[in-house]
Amino acid sequence: MEKTLNIPDTKEPRVVIVGGGFGGVSIAKELVERNDFQIVLLDRQNYHTFQPLLYQVSTSSLEPESIAYPLRKIVKKGKNTFFRMANVLNVNTDSKEVETNIGTITYDYLVIATGARTNFFGNRTIEQNAMRMKSVPQALKLRSLMLENLEQAVITPDREKRKELLNFVIVGAGPTGVELAGGLAEMRSGVLPRDYPDMDFREMRIHIIESADRVLPPMSPKASENAEKFLRKLGVEIHLNTMVTNYEDNIVATNTDLELQSATFVWSAGVTGSPLPGFTEEAVIPRANRYKVNEFNQVESFDDVFAIGDIALMKTEDYERGHPMVAQPAIQQGKHLAKNLLAKHNGKAMKPFKYFDKGSMATIGRNKAVVDIGKLKFGGFLAWFVWMFIHLIFLVGFRNKIITLFNWVYSYINFDKASRLIITPFKAKEYKNVV
Repeated sequence: MEKTLNIPDTKEPRVVIVGGGFGGVSIAKELVERNDFQIVLLDRQNYHTFQPLLYQVSTSSLEPESIAYPLRKIVKKGKNTFFRMANVLNVNTDSKEVETNIGTITYDYLVIATGARTNFFGNRTIEQNAMRMKSVPQALKLRSLMLENLEQAVITPDREKRKELLNFVIVGAGPTGVELAGGLAEMRSGVLPRDYPDMDFREMRIHIIESADRVLPPMSPKASENAEKFLRKLGVEIHLNTMVTNYEDNIVATNTDLELQSATFVWSAGVTGSPLPGFTEEAVIPRANRYKVNEFNQVESFDDVFAIGDIALMKTEDYERGHPMVAQPAIQQGKHLAKNLLAKHNGKAMKPFKYFDKGSMATIGRNKAVVDIGKLKFGGFLAWFVWMFIHLIFLVGFRNKIITLFNWVYSYINFDKASRLIITPFKAKEYKNVV
């Protein structure tokens, strides 16, 4: 018996999966009912988070349980599968051991699916002061802060202070930034005036700051054009070709003449990998913080260590800088790696991974979205409907699908967002410890 993790000894090869995101869940679901391996899934949380809908938790459209799913329910079907809530502290590849805060476990195959974290590009001041939205606790903290600022704004007699409280600044016009801005703009126009009838919401301003020359840079120019049109129609102020250089004392500084005072500053300008300690520098690509992997998702120089999803950088002819750090590559790599592990276990040759791009999409609010699927590029109501349908399909758990669909229908009919609750009051000094 493993002393602390309490994992029984096994005759089958042990596959240790680190990370319960899209990649980790994908491979676990493929292997969980097989008898070829013992599966051990490790994650610091006991749930899987559907990250594309985190912004809806922040903007009060959904409660966190709608987009979170217990990891134990994923592995419970297997007779030789286990989940442990643990932080991985180190990997010893020589002894094939994973050291965690609750003990050490050996592996025959290690699958690293630790995903990505927010990238502040070395700016420590912004990192200490900005809000981020990569996890459920962070999304709830952001929701609390925004609602608290509204509560303060309605009682303050100081006009300048009220403007600061009602100024919302989002850095990064990728899907996360665009969707968050659209959600806030909808709240401003249809929800908040009924909650705060004694406040003039013409004073509430929503800014997106983007260093590129268009919003949604990863998507097609047509999608960018439509998204910008939708955002401006909602009253969002867009600042392109602008880099944020500092955020301190509620002052947003940029490399242009633009300077804003804001009590709500959200950083969604990029992500970087989240590698595990214990690997040599040669295995991890600098700055990107992603593992170098071959076409079989094997980490460079290792036969028994694999990386999938955001943490893996697989260079191909079509993706010279690696696959996009979104859900689909992680899901597809997880499924493919499961097949390759079975093949390897049975003495057969593994097959190289080939990514099938199913397209990109982003929603900007009610009846407004943009979709890129191959040569097909469109926006508006149809794109919005496709966006909802796809997100419902990929939500984990039937209950989550039903609850999310009900909330969306309710919000659409009643022009309402039902989750405007300050459950945990925001405290800035605690935020940097939220994961």
